[in-house]
Amino acid sequence: MKVTFQIEGASPVQVECNVGDNLLELARRANVAIDAPCSGNGSCGKCRVKLLEGQLETIPSRHITDEEYNAGWRLSCNCKVVGDCTVFVPDIASAYQSRMKTADLSSPEEVAIFQKVQKEITDSGISMKNRFVSLQLTMDAPSEEDTMPDIERLERAIVDALDAEKVKVPYIVMVKLASTLRENDFSVCVKGQLDGGVFTCMDICAYEDTCLAGCAIDIGTTTVSAVLVDLTDGKILAKGSSGNGQIRYGADVINRIIQSTKPGGKKALQDAIVKETLVPVMANLCKAADISARSILRLTIGANTTMNHLLVGVDADPVRMDPYIPSFFGWEGLTAGDLKLPANPLASVVIAPNIGSYVGGDITAGTLATMMWDKDEMTLFIDLGTNGEIVFGNRDFLMSCACSAGPAFEGGDISCGMRATDGAVEAVSIDKETMEPTLTIVGDEGQKPVGICGSGIIDIISELFRTGIINARGLFSREGARVKRDQHGMGRYVLAFENETETGREVSINEVDIDNFIRAKGAIFSGIDTLLQSVDMTPDCIEKVYVAGGIGSGINMKNAVNIGMLPDVDLSKYHYIGNSSLTGAYAMVISDEATEKCHEVAANMTYLELSTYPGYMDSFVAACFLPHTDTRLFPNSFQG
Repeated sequence: MKVTFQIEGASPVQVECNVGDNLLELARRANVAIDAPCSGNGSCGKCRVKLLEGQLETIPSRHITDEEYNAGWRLSCNCKVVGDCTVFVPDIASAYQSRMKTADLSSPEEVAIFQKVQKEITDSGISMKNRFVSLQLTMDAPSEEDTMPDIERLERAIVDALDAEKVKVPYIVMVKLASTLRENDFSVCVKGQLDGGVFTCMDICAYEDTCLAGCAIDIGTTTVSAVLVDLTDGKILAKGSSGNGQIRYGADVINRIIQSTKPGGKKALQDAIVKETLVPVMANLCKAADISARSILRLTIGANTTMNHLLVGVDADPVRMDPYIPSFFGWEGLTAGDLKLPANPLASVVIAPNIGSYVGGDITAGTLATMMWDKDEMTLFIDLGTNGEIVFGNRDFLMSCACSAGPAFEGGDISCGMRATDGAVEAVSIDKETMEPTLTIVGDEGQKPVGICGSGIIDIISELFRTGIINARGLFSREGARVKRDQHGMGRYVLAFENETETGREVSINEVDIDNFIRAKGAIFSGIDTLLQSVDMTPDCIEKVYVAGGIGSGINMKNAVNIGMLPDVDLSKYHYIGNSSLTGAYAMVISDEATEKCHEVAANMTYLELSTYPGYMDSFVAACFLPHTDTRLFPNSFQG
């Protein structure tokens, strides 16, 4: 029995299967990308495909109307194969990886962020130096009179050049030593690291190839970003980003952990991040910088605890199980060769240490980048992405927690939600009198809307509340041409009608969507509130707020405050700092002392488990209104 996947913009994929095979699982086995934020439990309605030929056994879904069903549309997670068939996979299903909107790392603003962090870390007294060395050596060729073995010849030349006490030559260098020396007439470049008088040779190559490179990587649940840097001066050689290939196994870490426990799941998740994501990203970086992958001598990674476990192929199930103890917080000794990454096989892979099951190394690296550990002012650091993590403190203390906000900030749990790819509505304003919207859409000029991404959802809810179209509970309280109701009376606001969209389906937000998002924003604010309460402080104590993460770049801070997601403090205190995880990983890759400081920051940070903290649930329930049940907390917010 065969199923053929007709992928928009790509070649068809045909796969053998058995009667009763689930269509989504079959697509995953065939490496066909079908976006399934809920990982196939039928709740998100995003894994849409169109049946072109044959039959599928289908469970009815509220996400597919009768008209759409008759036209062939199905949810792949609800389909079982009963015979040969052909299904169409729309391009939007795979666009998360090929056209994900990420920060422009080549922009002056992004470059300035890296430079600012480098300067601030240096000003704090931390050296931006590392132990990597590149030597250009010329040795006498052997002769009948000079019969010294190649390795001794190399060792003596290195000792003379560096005044080193000892030289180590690993196997991967030894096996190419003889040929490299003779191909280059005994004039070669030797790369390695000098530590405590001991030089470890990592590569021997042509005399001209002197580049010492490092690669800093942020592995987000949704997006992966990386920079290739010169280890001698910190200069950025190349930059790149991609959607995380694991995303087809679920939008959140819990769904991915569950998927990893299935037969072959752990390897599938590891392959998705290593083979499908990191390998091509790093290969493209090397190509852009015109360097050999073997020139990459160190990699640093900022990632949440689950991503770290799935990256290295370690069982992640304990992360989600009581008492929530991961396999590791920090781990030394990992190399690029262990993970088969395109770098020098001996290159160390330095993982920024995790703090807890749901506060990972991405937050540790981000905290390093904020410099809050070296400042007197009380600083709030918020990383908004697929998950929400918060750090509060200064040089005297650091408190951290993670908010179970769910995937709403990435468009999950929202009927027309999507990630920030082409066609996503990313900003909205609504005229109070006419109730007509003005949309800003990701993509080229003339791009029609497809759905709504996180920043757009914040704007929509804020504008609906500001104009009185919805009330504090998120229910529709005004009627108009763009306010529609279904047969059960549930209201929705239409941003774009069928004839105005790319897909021919209206783009709207309904009361269930709004309720889901209110819960997500409530989780963020209650996390901040609880963290402050744990140290007997209030929002008035906050002197600076750093907002990081992919969604942060598009957030209208005022609107986020107006809906009660962020504290109502002076907007001048808010600062967007880009991808702080990547910035921290950048500092770590070029500086040995910055790496040590990152581990020190992790060791000194206290992790607060919100689910067991007294009063957290009360705080969460109180925050599940617009902007809050206690409006005194938001004196500067409009009140509907």
